[in-house]
Amino acid sequence: MIRIVRIKTLALTRGERRLFSDLDLEISSGQAVALTGRNGAGKTSLLRAVAGLLRPRAGDISFLGADGPLEAEAARAEGLHLVGHQDGLKAARTAWEELTFQTLWTGGSTASARAAAERLDLTRLLDLEVRRLSAGQRRRLALARLVASPRPLWLLDEPMAPLDTGHREGFGTIMAEHLAGGGLILAAVHDPLPVPARSVEIGGDARAEIAA
Repeated sequence: MIRIVRIKTLALTRGERRLFSDLDLEISSGQAVALTGRNGAGKTSLLRAVAGLLRPRAGDISFLGADGPLEAEAARAEGLHLVGHQDGLKAARTAWEELTFQTLWTGGSTASARAAAERLDLTRLLDLEVRRLSAGQRRRLALARLVASPRPLWLLDEPMAPLDTGHREGFGTIMAEHLAGGGLILAAVHDPLPVPARSVEIGGDARAEIAA
């Protein structure tokens, strides 16, 4: 189980353009970090790099458990969820088909998928095709696997953006419970997270870390 994510002297590029360099960041169990910065600064790219989907130009990303370093590939395969800005849902599937597919793929069960649907206020929508859901409903469907198949590290790209006030509060409660249970959250945001979080500004060589 991931207890610490450690990022050392990380540099990322997009094509030939440098996004940022020399980034040092450590996240421990029970902590949330909010990545801030202008559009295109590299917030999403950092999430993808931690998830293993983007190769750094330089530096290192490592994962530690209770007994020391973890093998990165296994830690990523079994220990994290990435919910991107695009929800990554199949439009032709029903909400229930999509939720059960993602839940079973990531180690959960049909029963846990049903419980997650109830928690995210999706039960009445499960027979609808994903294409018929609103942006906020699709986001709740994408977030539901965080509950249905628990993993310690959540990588979230603008998780609250399409949610209305009531569902933002509900997901804020879920995030707080995840942190209280020893989970870790790294989120790219424009608006503050609804849980205590350190703020790290991404972009160029200037990165200001601010205690929340």
